[in-house]
Amino acid sequence: MNMISLHTDTRAHSHTAAPQLVDKHGRPVRYLRISITDRCNLACRYCRGQNSPFIPHERILRFEEIEQIVALGIASGVNKVRFTGGEPFVRKGFLPFLQRIHERFPSLDIRLTSNGTLLGDALESLKKLRVTVNLSLDTLNREKFAAITGRDLLPTVLENMQRMLQLGIRLKVNAVAMHGVNHDDLPALAALSMDAPIDVRFIEFMPMGTESIWSDDTFWPAASILADMSQRWQLLPATHAAGEAGPARLWKLRKGKRLSVGHMGIISSVSQCFCSSCNRLRLTADGHLRTCLYDDREYAIRNVLRRLGPEAVRRILLAAVARKPVGADLLARRHGPVARKQMSAIGG
Repeated sequence: MNMISLHTDTRAHSHTAAPQLVDKHGRPVRYLRISITDRCNLACRYCRGQNSPFIPHERILRFEEIEQIVALGIASGVNKVRFTGGEPFVRKGFLPFLQRIHERFPSLDIRLTSNGTLLGDALESLKKLRVTVNLSLDTLNREKFAAITGRDLLPTVLENMQRMLQLGIRLKVNAVAMHGVNHDDLPALAALSMDAPIDVRFIEFMPMGTESIWSDDTFWPAASILADMSQRWQLLPATHAAGEAGPARLWKLRKGKRLSVGHMGIISSVSQCFCSSCNRLRLTADGHLRTCLYDDREYAIRNVLRRLGPEAVRRILLAAVARKPVGADLLARRHGPVARKQMSAIGG
């Protein structure tokens, strides 16, 4: 892994508008994905390697430091922030932090990625905060869920999903499509969108990390997923608000006269990369900035923030975005995993 800490000029600047984050390809950065922790109460086989160590607590970004970085991003054009992990709710104090972010930045589009097992006590608050929840769920089969995650917690996830729908929380379900692991479970997941306002999105399995179970046998491309779904439903391309679908292509499902309430989506992160419209940065739980999921270059900003302050970090953000690569080019040149880190260490 290449970790880069750029030297910065920390002299005072006039109070002019902050420069916007735009890379050399003309892509503006509007979306910041922040990993709250690399720890999780599940042990999904595709996310964390068996021998992957956890980041020591003293190296994790403090909540007030994350808040400072969010403020820097917003000043430079970021309008959407996703908090992820690991599992965000395993970190003590996450919900009060989320409430503080909403109070300070009331117009910010706040998103959350969770495995759904620890959401129960937080759901009323998430409703009030107008948070969109992406639920990571790879199967509705209880036995297979336990095999994939290492925990028999599917009933808890489904209970919390039902409560989210009752509360009117905007809900998306993300499933990593793995041939020979859960490919036969995807139709049942897609069917969730028939009667509920859920977007069920299937994500191509990415070759991330040296301990990944990814292989040519487990990779199931978007075209194959789409062909399988087309045999079960009539797929109608969906229209959606600009930017709302993110990298997913969405369809309404029709069977006879029944039309789905929600959508089925596919995120073709390997076979049909969406690099031309990429608008995101990733921040790891220990304060390393990644401009591309497939690029191992990281910009170390935790210590810069602690020693030199936010203005120094702003300069790193601008320099890092200027060097943001096109991930498809890196993917095409890969030999083995496209990145050495597991998803749990980067932020899912």
